[in-house]
Amino acid sequence: MVRQQNRTFTGRIVIAAATLATVVVGLSSQAQAAPAPSGSGSPSRSMPRLGESGPHVAALQQALVRNGFTLRGGVTGTFDQNTVRTLVNFQRVVGLKTTGTVDVNTAKVLKLSQTETAQLQTLAVLPVRGMRNKSVLDLQKALVTAGVTLPGGVDGFFGRGTASALSAFQTSKGLPVTGIIDSATANALGLAVPATSTTASASVISAVPAATAAASPTSAPSITKLDVASLPRRGDRSEAVKTLQNSLISRGITVKGGADGIFGGGTAVALQAYQTSQGLSASGELDYRTALSLALVDEPTVKLAAFPVQGRCSFSDTWHAPRGERLHLGVDIIAPRGKLIYAVADGTITKMYSVGKDANAGNGFRLTMADGTYFFYGHLDTIAAGITVGVPVKAGQVLGTVGSTGNTNTPHLHFEVHPGGGEAVNPYSIVKAIDECNVTTARG
Repeated sequence: MVRQQNRTFTGRIVIAAATLATVVVGLSSQAQAAPAPSGSGSPSRSMPRLGESGPHVAALQQALVRNGFTLRGGVTGTFDQNTVRTLVNFQRVVGLKTTGTVDVNTAKVLKLSQTETAQLQTLAVLPVRGMRNKSVLDLQKALVTAGVTLPGGVDGFFGRGTASALSAFQTSKGLPVTGIIDSATANALGLAVPATSTTASASVISAVPAATAAASPTSAPSITKLDVASLPRRGDRSEAVKTLQNSLISRGITVKGGADGIFGGGTAVALQAYQTSQGLSASGELDYRTALSLALVDEPTVKLAAFPVQGRCSFSDTWHAPRGERLHLGVDIIAPRGKLIYAVADGTITKMYSVGKDANAGNGFRLTMADGTYFFYGHLDTIAAGITVGVPVKAGQVLGTVGSTGNTNTPHLHFEVHPGGGEAVNPYSIVKAIDECNVTTARG
């Protein structure tokens, strides 16, 4: 409900974009040359370039928007300076070289082309716990090469030792610690995921019961990412439920009735079995953490160390919802007036807002991390004593209380995420990843 702050890009990005245009114009016409090596920042010859138009550019723009990045002008199918700026912002957030071009690594992270990963070690299937095959061997060798201790050694069996080693590697890289080999972990290990699927074929999982394996006898189901804001629930009948069921089946979990697209008791029991095997809360419901473990949703671009509001509370995905003549650029966490508000990360207070000076924001502040990423908090009732510009804070520290100051009548926290200090991205999945709206006890 608050206007986004400081949306203007620096002169350096403008210069970089201008330089980019010069470089692209001077590219060799030998478009059929071999792909750039993995890790190269050179533009991929098979990907969209500045000045081009067409469906391939629209696919790039849609991928950026799908990942929660603001694209001025929307999906136009023309690779213009707006696309360059958004691309630079995306590359900075995910830790890639900020070229503003679709290089090999950028294409891979955006999943625009599987062919660009040809020079990586490609797993025949994405291993899951209980497997014994060459893909597990490749995974284990990659872990050992990365310096991770592998209990039991490289034996080709995905058991507790491999899961433990994966968890240790994910911790060291700041990835979600699941003990599961997802696409992000595979990329960090220098491994390419299968070109046809992100999950294993049921036909190669020896642990799958015959009745379940029949759901995919020759190839893996095509896994489509689900909408974080509308994950399937019990009683639903949809393609999303079928996607969930296929994902469970591909991991060796028996789904009574098979992938029929009906979320009934059989699917709930299968979910409980999977959640138990992965150390997740065995609710039988598809929550965000389970969906992330099943690779059904994309990983958040920014990871929070603490949830920002004391429960009970609620929130939904209202990214870009109309707010008069502007769009909503945050997530509104609804909670009773006076509930505590916490720092979501270690950082420093870099800007203050007050109800007397900021009609939209009301009482609020910016919390900025060391890498420049900042979080905007708005509509607070009170701000904790001592919180002012320049003050360092720790994740979980009380910063104020929920209120309705500024341009609102409903007590809530308006929360924005600005990776690297750039434009706001959709914070819903970032907040949902550590949802603690059911935690009513105040932090110590």
